[in-house]
Amino acid sequence: MTVEFAARLPLSRNELDRDAEFRTTPDLDRVLRADPDTRWLPVRGAELLRDADGALRFVGADAVPEHAVTLYLGRAVTDAADAPAGTRFAAALLDATAAAAIEPDDEAWSSLRMFGTELSARDQGLAVEAVAMANWHAVHGFSPRTGSPSDVVSGGWVRRDPEGHELFPRTDAAIIVGVTDADDRILLGSNAAWDADRYSLLAGFVEPGESLEDAVRREVWEESGVRVEEPEYLGSQPWPFPASLMVGFRARAVDGDPSTARPDGVEILDVRWFSRDEVRERAGDTLLLPGRTSIARAIIEEWYGGPLDVP
Repeated sequence: MTVEFAARLPLSRNELDRDAEFRTTPDLDRVLRADPDTRWLPVRGAELLRDADGALRFVGADAVPEHAVTLYLGRAVTDAADAPAGTRFAAALLDATAAAAIEPDDEAWSSLRMFGTELSARDQGLAVEAVAMANWHAVHGFSPRTGSPSDVVSGGWVRRDPEGHELFPRTDAAIIVGVTDADDRILLGSNAAWDADRYSLLAGFVEPGESLEDAVRREVWEESGVRVEEPEYLGSQPWPFPASLMVGFRARAVDGDPSTARPDGVEILDVRWFSRDEVRERAGDTLLLPGRTSIARAIIEEWYGGPLDVP
């Protein structure tokens, strides 16, 4: 992954030591609450609290209810105006009532999708980690083995059922690929769940027993009928909606008539080849592109040759 491309991946930026060893500290929740320097990040569902300037808003331990699930996020590795290096950060996973007690204004809570590009590297790392773990806790309150309720241990990074079975967070790998043809046009598809003018790169989950490169070839063929060769890794970005790691590639369509590209008709309703001139002329009008927070946007702009001045 080149430095230039990495700079286009906002959710891959991080200036945080996750400090995994500290997660095993006995009674860690009490330790974190007792430390007045701990910075607490409220999380409502998968939404984060923002201050008037758009930055993440942190609270003190006195604002975190005793019943809240808490998560140790790690330590700052650089000095910042609001927290010197070594400051510990934790997340408080809140239900609607507890969140309203901290901030009743719905507009102060926002999805990371909407403002991820506006955060510092440290806060981007904190936000992605907190949202991903909040989504995991939301669906793992019960053991898949026994159906028994599970308890939160190890600073929020493990859940344990009464029989001692431990549950660990998992990440779902997915590939996303910028496919180009002999004329260096890019292949974009429109998902059945989107507005008709919205297009993005082809993508899909990696199946069990499958390499990333084979997933690229399979997904592109299944969704568009295009055969590709020589998938080239570009970079990766977490996408905690709810638990994906997006692995970005570019690939060249095998020689042949590009007009044979056709959607699968189920997940993808339209696929089209776009030149740079077409993207420049239509973007933001009759061509709605992925948001700036996404790796899809980064790959498209890498192909285009620079930033596109549209949302």
